Amino acid sequence: MSAVLEQEAMHEPDVLFRVVNRVAIVTLNRPAALNALSHDMVRELAVLIEQCRDDSGIVAVVLRGAGTKGFCAGGDVRALHGMRQRNESGWQQFFIDEYRLDYALHTFPKPVVALLDGIAMGGGMGLGQAARLRIVTERTKIAMPETRIGFLPDVGATRFLSVMPAEIELYVGLTGVTLTGADALLFRLADLCVPSEWLDTFEERLLRIDTADVAAGDLLRALRTVFEPPCNIVPHAGLGAFTQLMMRHFDRRSGIERIVATLRQDLEREHAREVRQWLQATCDALTSHSPTMLYVTRDALLRGRQMTLAECFRMELGIVTRAIEEGDFSEGVRAHLVDKDRKPRWAPATLSEVRPERVRHFLSSPWRTQAHPLADLGGQSQNR
Repeated sequence: MSAVLEQEAMHEPDVLFRVVNRVAIVTLNRPAALNALSHDMVRELAVLIEQCRDDSGIVAVVLRGAGTKGFCAGGDVRALHGMRQRNESGWQQFFIDEYRLDYALHTFPKPVVALLDGIAMGGGMGLGQAARLRIVTERTKIAMPETRIGFLPDVGATRFLSVMPAEIELYVGLTGVTLTGADALLFRLADLCVPSEWLDTFEERLLRIDTADVAAGDLLRALRTVFEPPCNIVPHAGLGAFTQLMMRHFDRRSGIERIVATLRQDLEREHAREVRQWLQATCDALTSHSPTMLYVTRDALLRGRQMTLAECFRMELGIVTRAIEEGDFSEGVRAHLVDKDRKPRWAPATLSEVRPERVRHFLSSPWRTQAHPLADLGGQSQNR
C-alpha cells in the first residue's frame, strides 16, 4: 500500500454510512481492532440510528463490519479499564450510551439486518442480537465471554440469551463458549446461516428488490431473499451433540459448585473422546473464571427471563458498575488483556468462598429507582 493510501486509510471514519435502494448500510470501520466499539462510535451510531428512524426515505438498516475477520469484537475493554485505573468517570457513560443504543435497535420500527460474519462478541452481540434478521456464516464466532474477565454477559444478554432453554442459556452465559454460525442457528441466536462469499454481492441483489411502499412484513421477507442463497446448505452444528449434557449439568436449580461437582463426577466415567473433551473444557471454564461473577451471572440470567428488556438493561448497568468499582473486572482485564499472564487473582479465589450476600449486593441497584441513569428506558419510570 502506498504512503498516500495508508494516510487515507488512517483517516477513514470509524463508522461508514450509505444508502442503497432506500436501505441504510452502516459499517463499523475499525477492521484492525476487529471493529471493536469506541465511545465515539457508540455516539455516532446512536445519531445515525435516530436519523434512519426519522427519515421516511429509509425503510431498513443493515449493520456490517469492515474487513473479513469480524462484525464487532465488543466494546473497547482496555480503554475502559484504563479510564477506571486513572479514576476517570467517563467509563460509566460508555455503558449508559451503549445500552441506550442497543435498546433503540431492539425497538427500532424498521427492519434491521445484522451481518454477523467473523467475530461477534460482547458489544457486537449487543448490536447484532437487536436485529430482526441475524445473518451468520461459516466464519462466524459468537460468544459472550465476559465471566473470563470478571464481568457478566451484558448489552441485553440477560434478555436475548433467554430465547434458549434456561440450561443452555446458563451453559453459554457462564462458560463463554464460542459458537459457530451453525451453533448460533441451532441455539436461536441467528436466523440464517449462509456462505460468507454470498454476502460479498448482497448490494447487487438489494438493488433488485422493491422497497417502495412495502409493508414491514413484506419488506423483511424481501430482505431475507437478498441474504438467503437459493440452495443453502447449513454446516453441521458441532455443539448440537452436547445439548443433552448441557440440559443435565446446567440445571437451573443448581448453584455453580453443584454444576462443577456433577461435571467432575461425569469425568470419572468412561466416555467417548469428544464427550470427555466437552466435559473437561466446561469444567475448566467454571473453575478458572471469576467465582463471584459466575454466581452473579447465573442469578442475573435467571432473573432476566422474567423481566422486560428495559429492566434487564437497568439490572445489567447496576451489576457492571459494581463489577468495575469493587469487583474482579480490573484484575480480569489485567490478567487477560494487559499483562496477559492468564493468572487472575480473583477475590474471593474459589467458588466455595463466594457468599450469598455478596451476590445479592451485586444484583442490588446502586441507585434509587427514579435516579437510575436508565430510568426512562422503555417508558417504565413513570409507573415505578
